[in-house]
Formats: sequence, C-alpha cells, structure tokens
Amino acid sequence: MYEIRSACSRNVFDLRQLREDILKYESELSASHIWQNDPERAKELGSQIANSKKEIARWEHITGEAATLEELWAIAGASPDSGFLREFDERLFMLEQSLRAVEIEYLFSGKYDKGSALVSIYSGAGGKDAEDWAAMLARMYERYAERLGWKVIRVHEHNGEYHGPSGWGIKNVTLDIKGDFAYGYLKHERGVHRLVRISPFSSQSLRHTSFALVEALPEMIEPEEIEIKPEEITFDFFRASGPGGQNVNKRETAVRVIHNPTGIQATAQSERTQERNRETAMQHLRAKLYQKKLAEIEAERRGIRGEQVSVEWGSQIRSYVLHPYRLVKDHRTNYETSDVEGVLDGDLDALVEASIRRVMP
Repeated sequence: MYEIRSACSRNVFDLRQLREDILKYESELSASHIWQNDPERAKELGSQIANSKKEIARWEHITGEAATLEELWAIAGASPDSGFLREFDERLFMLEQSLRAVEIEYLFSGKYDKGSALVSIYSGAGGKDAEDWAAMLARMYERYAERLGWKVIRVHEHNGEYHGPSGWGIKNVTLDIKGDFAYGYLKHERGVHRLVRISPFSSQSLRHTSFALVEALPEMIEPEEIEIKPEEITFDFFRASGPGGQNVNKRETAVRVIHNPTGIQATAQSERTQERNRETAMQHLRAKLYQKKLAEIEAERRGIRGEQVSVEWGSQIRSYVLHPYRLVKDHRTNYETSDVEGVLDGDLDALVEASIRRVMP
C-alpha cells in the first residue's frame, strides 16, 4: 500500500501542471482569430486539452481506487468476513495493472509513441500455411487492440486463394490501429514471427513451419518530417476486392501510391471514395518513408549497412509452437509462456511489456 500511495502522491504536482496547461491552452484557443488564422494550431490545442483532461481523469480514478483500498484494508482487518479480503485482492490487482501501464507509458520517449499505429502483416515462406498464419496474426492484433480499447480498421487486405481454419488466407494486410500509445506498444512487435504446427493443409498431418513479417509504423507523420514531391510519386487506381478475388466494389476506389525513387508502396481501400483512400495511402507512404529514414540514421550511427529482413529461418523475433509441445517464446527477451491460445487470442501484455522494458533505460 505504501508504494501505491507514494506513486499517487508523486503525481500531485503533475496534475497541478496539467490543470495549469489546460487553462493556458483554453485561453489561447478562445482567441477569436485562431481558427481563421491558424487552424492547425487550433486543432493542436484542442488535442492537447483533450489529452490533458484524459490524463487527469485517469489519475483521479487511480487515486480514488487507492483510497478505497485503504478503507477495505481497514475493514478487512477488523472483520472476519473474507468477502472484504477477496474484494481487496481483486481491486489491488486491477490497480497494480493500471499503475504498470502508466509506468510504461511514462517511459515512452519517441516522437510518435503516444499516437496511433499502422500494422502491416506479410506472409512469408510457407505457402498456404504462411497465408493462414498471416490471417491468425491479424486476428491476434485485432483482439489485442480490442482488449486495450483501441479501434481497428483494415485499410488494405490482399487475400490468398485458399480458405483455411482462420478463414481466407492473407498475402498481406494493413491494420490502422487508433488509440493512445498504440505505436509506442506495437513498434516492439516489428519483425518475423514463426509458427510451428501440424499443417491443416497436409493430407498426411505433417508438421509445418510458417513465417510472417510484422511491420509497425506511426499512423500520422508531420509533412515537414518527410517531403514528397508530386513528380516522385505514381498513383494506381483499382477495384477493392474480397476473398477469392470476388469484386466487392464496382468502382475503382482503391488506391496504390508508389514512391518512384525508392519503390516503396502504400495501398488503401477501406474508404468509400477514391479521394479519401488517396489521402490515406499518402499518409501511409509518408510513414513508411519516415521509418526508412530512421533505419538509415540508425544504420549510419552503428556503422552498418541496412539490410532487408528475410521472412524465413533464422530471422524470427518470436516463435509460436503448437506441436510437439505448446510454447510461445520471444527470442529477444527469452520471455516464454505455454498459454499459446491466450496469446493468439490477443493476450500479448506480458510479451509486449518484456520487449518494451528490454530497450528502456
């Protein structure tokens, strides 16, 4: 209880500063000219006010829960009723989870860590099994996002030709995951993911190994970060398609944008209009170019040449084994769990937290 009270009391001055910031932002936002003269600044102020209010509400909730726990502890100590102890244990567990999430989020230092994320999944070596594995991973991240209260939109999906246990297989898919700190968490999922299981496509029930690549990018990159000249890009327009190649859209609303100097592409097809898909594709292209820029800076800093990751043996960051034993193991942190079903159903908290703490100071 001392650590919880200490964590709450340490944040009193932070809350005071947040309230002062809100007053300052609201005062600036109330200026009659700001929406007309500087709409981008007005939107930024509105976002900062909303985020500050959300942070205050979260800490007020945590502080209130800590006070309730103290009351329950006092009652439990004076009463033989075990119901109070059970309620105390349940509330304590939930409060510890909340404080752990706050602790991790306070450690995020990346410019875009607090924002939403784009997660792309590409099937690798393994044929039908790899396409089914990519579909399983997409479902896993959608469930993980649901657990954390994030919203998920499939902005692009290139289906495979075969239907498996997970539905239609996926050659590649891009998920737009909208939520606070989504990128800060999901950027640690980047890399090759390996699945070992009895293949549902094998008539002889043979064990098969499949690979898929997960790519995570910030959803929104400020235009001044990455300059894209009109003459450097090419647009392709096509019909959005569903499983098996069946057209689900009779108009060419889907958009693919290609950055000619690098060959990097981005595709969007979830919106109803070509214009909106075009805007989304451009945002995603800017995010990919930003990630490429960061990788080049890091490679230069380390004195190495950046190389493309091979989606096959020897390059995996995590293995998911369903046969002959059941185990999920992260090869970066050595964290492992036998709860394979839970992980594939989106229970990634422990795996992601271990990866985050591995790179934090």
